Parts: sequence; structure tokens; C-alpha cells
Amino acid sequence: MIILLYGPDTYRSKQKLKEIIEGYKKAHKSGLNLSIVEGKDLSFQEIKNKTQSVSMFKEKKLIIIKNSLGGNKKFKEDFLANKDSFLKTEDIFVFFEEGSLPAKDALADFLKKKAAKSQEFSFLSGTRLKEWIRKELEKYQASAEGLAVEKLGVDVGGDLWQMSNEISKLASFKKGEKITVEDVNLLVRPKVEADIFKTVDFIAKKDKKSALLLVKKHLEKGESPFYIFSMINFQFRNLLIVKAKSEEEKEAVQGNPNSWAKELGMHPFVFRKALSQSKYFKMEDLKKIYRNIFKIDLATKTGELSPEIALDIFIAQL
Repeated sequence: MIILLYGPDTYRSKQKLKEIIEGYKKAHKSGLNLSIVEGKDLSFQEIKNKTQSVSMFKEKKLIIIKNSLGGNKKFKEDFLANKDSFLKTEDIFVFFEEGSLPAKDALADFLKKKAAKSQEFSFLSGTRLKEWIRKELEKYQASAEGLAVEKLGVDVGGDLWQMSNEISKLASFKKGEKITVEDVNLLVRPKVEADIFKTVDFIAKKDKKSALLLVKKHLEKGESPFYIFSMINFQFRNLLIVKAKSEEEKEAVQGNPNSWAKELGMHPFVFRKALSQSKYFKMEDLKKIYRNIFKIDLATKTGELSPEIALDIFIAQL
């Protein structure tokens, strides 16, 4: 059996992977047939050896293959040449990818179509993010005002690693009392998303120098270049969606933005900002930028470019 877990939200994907491992260990007490291998330099023979080894406990094997879809061409070719045997086996193979799947990749396409379970973990936003925040608060027996939840969503965004830490900090600070907007303002440092809007503003105004300076400021603070690029990607995706919607139903969008924000699954603030920024771009320009983001993103995942250089190239090419 094959399971595919992938997407940029590594907090939730790693939680899911942990669930699979814990479920396996519960069913198979010895734990001797659990293997976790890194895919970057993995050879197919290594996987073959693990599948052919005899288990003294007659247990199913659980083999977790991490990040094998980036640039390991030989492994992918060998796996595809023997793919039928992996579909028939009772052993469990989990392909775990930290990020999006590469485009036009034969193994990625095969896994998406044939995996017994395929799950993508995109960054949460809008209503889904607020629901996640509330459930996370419940783990600490804490609660928050609706506006405090919204403020957390805007300040921290879809980075659930930071969000989890901020919620733990707020719950500890309030000690059972309801968390307020003032508490969020006091204890939570807005993450890079707030400045992503500024970066896109600079890009819209053709001010590449200011956009580059803003990105470099976050890199100097230790922000992950992968995360910065993913948020730029996320915002331009929002611009495309909002631009298409505004061109289809211009009057309706202008007249009732909150209704359209809800329909599109966006935070109202994010929607209004995207609606405002989308006016500076033609649809063809947005499509071109988004395609360029995709190409550069692929180059970073295959190791052709470092994420820092990718950010510079993306802004310089606009």
C-alpha cells in the first residue's frame, strides 16, 4: 500500500505522519519493521532490500521515504520500473514531501493517482485557520474573543509552527481567562505576512529596490526564505483569484466584499487588500508572474537555486 503526504504546511503533515507511525507501533509492537529513509541520495536497491528482508514477527513493514521527488532521478526511474509490485504488497510505503509536488513528474503523477491515500497540506487561511486556532486553544483549556482569533490569523498567518507557540504563550499568560485583542497585540510579533502586502505593493509600483530591501530585512532577522517565498506565492495566488472574480462580477465584488471573502475562504482583510492590489495588475501579468513563481519554486526544490537567490531573481525579473 502507498500513502502520499505532501504540501508546504509541514506542521500538519508531520502531525499526520506521527499519527501513522503511532498507529503502526500500536498494531505492531516490536517496531523492528519501521524504517525512515531520506530520499535525496536514496537508492532503489536500499528500498528493495528492506522489502525483501524476512520479518521474524511476520509483521507488515512501514517504510517512510522523505523528500524523494526533488532531484533523485535514478531512484524515481527505478521505482517506476517496479511500481506494480508496490501496489500489490501488504507493506506500507509513505512518501512524505515537505512542499509541493514537482510538475510534470512521472513518479509524482503516479503517486497522486495510485496511492491508497493522498493528502495535500496547504497553508490554512480564512475560516479553516480560525477553526484550527480555536481547537488548538481547547488543548490548553483556553478561549479567545472572536477579534483576538482574527488578529492571530492576520499577524501569524498559516505558519502553524509559530501559531502553536503563540497560542501556548497566550494560554499560559492568561491562565484560564479569555484571550483578548490587547493580549495578542502585547505578546505576538506579527510575522512576515504583514510585510508581504507591503512587498507586493512595492512590486505593483515597480519599486524593486524597496521590495528587495524588505525581503532582505526578514532574511536578516532569521525568517525562513522558503516561508517568505511561499507567502509571496500565496499572495499572488490570492491576487489571481480575486482578479478573476472581480472581472466576472465587478459590481457584486465592489458592493459586498465580505460576502465574496467568505465564499473564497479568505480573511476579509486579506481579501480587501488583494482586491486593492489586483487593480495594479492586468490578468495576463498576474498569470505570467504566477508561472514564474512556479518555475523558480521548482528550481529551489530540485536544488538548482538556493531560496535566497530565488527571491532575488523573482523580484529582479518582474
